[in-house]
Amino acid sequence: MAKFTSLPRPTEMAHRLLRERLKPGDQAIDATVGNGHDTLFLAEQVGPEGHVYGFDVQESAIEKTRQRTAGLTNITLRCLSHELLDESVSDPVSAITFNLGYLPGGDKSITTKPETTLVALRNSVKILKEGGLLTIVAYIGHEGGLGESNTIANWASSLDQSVFSVVRYEFTNQCNTPPFLIAVEKRQLL
Repeated sequence: MAKFTSLPRPTEMAHRLLRERLKPGDQAIDATVGNGHDTLFLAEQVGPEGHVYGFDVQESAIEKTRQRTAGLTNITLRCLSHELLDESVSDPVSAITFNLGYLPGGDKSITTKPETTLVALRNSVKILKEGGLLTIVAYIGHEGGLGESNTIANWASSLDQSVFSVVRYEFTNQCNTPPFLIAVEKRQLL
């Protein structure tokens, strides 16, 4: 009997897509470091010759990420809003990931906001290199989450199809407003 494998959660699907895209020596950004899981994942994918930039507005998130990634020298962490990521990273990057909402285990009143996230996404596609990938995991179930999720979905669906390919991955039959993933690929132009 074949082993049953469950469908991947949106965060797992984001990692699958990023793993396929990233290679040693690449640059990547974790726009919302949170507890450092995505930062560590990106650092492992780009290897010691690559580099990961991580951003978060909460010092506690930066500290948790420092602890989780202790010993790695290919990471730069900044206690800075993701809307300013393009001021810290100007070179084209291979991948950028966002995991929106609030810091798990932290203050749930501090969340990502549609207005700053939208600026961050617009800045992200500017520094994303051709063939690069942007992943956004959006959470609907917190206060303000529905508005932010709708803003992101509308932005992504408005991207020029001659420059970007966009896909949305979500569980459509689950209650409790499950998160969804939007992945944006910047096409290689000829």
